[in-house]
Amino acid sequence: MKKVTIIALAMLLLVAMLIPTSCIPVGDKIAVISLSGSITSEGGSLLSGPAITPGLVREQLGRAEKDIAVRAIVLRIESPGGVVAPCQEILKEIEQVKESKPIVVSMGNMAASGGYYISAEADKIVALPGTLTGSIGVISQIPNVKGLYDKLGIEMQTFKGGKYKDMYAGLRELTPEEREIMQQMVDAYYEQFVEAVAEGRGLSKEKVRSLATGQLYTGVEAKELGLVDELGGLDTAIDLAAELAGVTTPRVEYYKPAKPLLESLLGVNLNSLIYAIQMRLLGLSGQDIVLLQTLSRIYPEPQYLYQS
Repeated sequence: MKKVTIIALAMLLLVAMLIPTSCIPVGDKIAVISLSGSITSEGGSLLSGPAITPGLVREQLGRAEKDIAVRAIVLRIESPGGVVAPCQEILKEIEQVKESKPIVVSMGNMAASGGYYISAEADKIVALPGTLTGSIGVISQIPNVKGLYDKLGIEMQTFKGGKYKDMYAGLRELTPEEREIMQQMVDAYYEQFVEAVAEGRGLSKEKVRSLATGQLYTGVEAKELGLVDELGGLDTAIDLAAELAGVTTPRVEYYKPAKPLLESLLGVNLNSLIYAIQMRLLGLSGQDIVLLQTLSRIYPEPQYLYQS
């Protein structure tokens, strides 16, 4: 049995050596992956709209990476940014995949803050002249809802183990010491953003800090500042990706994330729809639902997010 296996392998090797390299089929596809919405660890909702999650990006990039016919990838990004940790996870996914296949980012109307963060490690970035990008910075907010609770007649009794355990609850003013703790945390995330952009764009940290004021830049300004490489739309990005991959006549494949049938038909996240129906059955108005969601997200999750 071993002898037969060895002979078969030898014959396959001989055939491979005899076939000219030019006869071996070469991939010519460019995969276009659309990433739209806020960046979060979970899916979108009726109120927040679509979302970009690490799981979605991992699935789509993994599909393109495994397809031997795909020579390069274009990420079409439309996002105001989002939560820090998912942004960082997505950036790592892009870093890993671009080791095997070129990745070009095509910015839509907006790719700001976290939307720019996840673009920083791409081989090339293309933006429209009117694209809003940049907004390099971090924000963390703790709404103080004590006045609202007082109006509603709600009195919270707090029992804590740990000096600062209730500082994120939003039920009192922060002390000067707690404000300093929050600022130190925000500063640490800010530096991580600066480092990611400096490394991805080949800029000095000092240069990036001078640009990282939180302000938005147009595509034209971003190109002048070295934050993007080319001005143009999706077609420009596809052509650039093909050039990086050495493909003269690319076939473009547009990826779409898999969705449950009912979700595709309705055009909304199924879990979000169920949640909204439950709230309405309880007699809650749209304003009530928004209020409940606000109160459930008091913890100051740091965000690379453009705030309008």
